[in-house]
Amino acid sequence: MTAPRWLDEREGRMWRAYGEMQRRFATAIDRQLVRDAGLSVADYELLVPLSESPEQQIRARDLRQMLDWDRSRLAHQVRRMEGRGLVTRAECPGDARGIIIQLTAAGRRAIESAAPGHVATVRRLFVDLLSEEEIATFTAISERVLDRLAQEETEGTPTAVAGRRGTAGQ
Repeated sequence: MTAPRWLDEREGRMWRAYGEMQRRFATAIDRQLVRDAGLSVADYELLVPLSESPEQQIRARDLRQMLDWDRSRLAHQVRRMEGRGLVTRAECPGDARGIIIQLTAAGRRAIESAAPGHVATVRRLFVDLLSEEEIATFTAISERVLDRLAQEETEGTPTAVAGRRGTAGQ
């Protein structure tokens, strides 16, 4: 067994700052969405792809893949949102096992109400703090890390298998 490659002081500082930034940013986004629109981050994450879909609907299996959620998480979230009138479920034409998640008029109003404050918060706390060069660098870094995560997931490495959010076998 090889010895671990510990993070040096500079790498550790970067990793801790990234973790704290991610946590605090997620908290700020959650507070803004609840305050301005009465939505949770999970509500918003689900409403965005539905609102961007030409038919305002997406098959549940595809929505799970887009969000990287497991079947149970999506089912519970849809049930909560259905109870609030934001989405509906319908059988998939031609596939009795498939379910279609449909954005309702109330869901459309909710996302349209939430989006301006959401983007203003993202701009104020993140985008507007970066130069054009930093945006390009951050994008390149994010895409490189995402490519590595996708590669490991495809290869089934131990890190990827342990890190999956209940998507195995679905």
